Amino acid sequence: MPGYLLHQGATVLCLHTGQAQPVVVNPRVKVSGQSIVTQSSSYTIAGCTLPPPTAGNGPCVTAQWISAATRIKASGVAVLLQDSQAICAPSGTGLNIAVTQIRVKGM
Repeated sequence: MPGYLLHQGATVLCLHTGQAQPVVVNPRVKVSGQSIVTQSSSYTIAGCTLPPPTAGNGPCVTAQWISAATRIKASGVAVLLQDSQAICAPSGTGLNIAVTQIRVKGM
């Protein structure tokens, strides 16, 4: 099912409301004037509210994408879509893509 392409200015949160930002973007491809993000880019997370050990197994610090577009690549790497899945470290939970551009879809 098609999903919107993820771009640098998208609102991405860990499941504990921490702000996630891409480490690297693809500057050659832009949507809505902003660079897209590919599966090879990890995300850094700031402001995660998950308590540290021993009260929890957080806070979330980084995230790596485990799924991306199957038909669209940029510079040879699959692009991220609004329904792409990621795993945060060290918590093992996911990311929530709350807001992204709504002009370009991919599969």
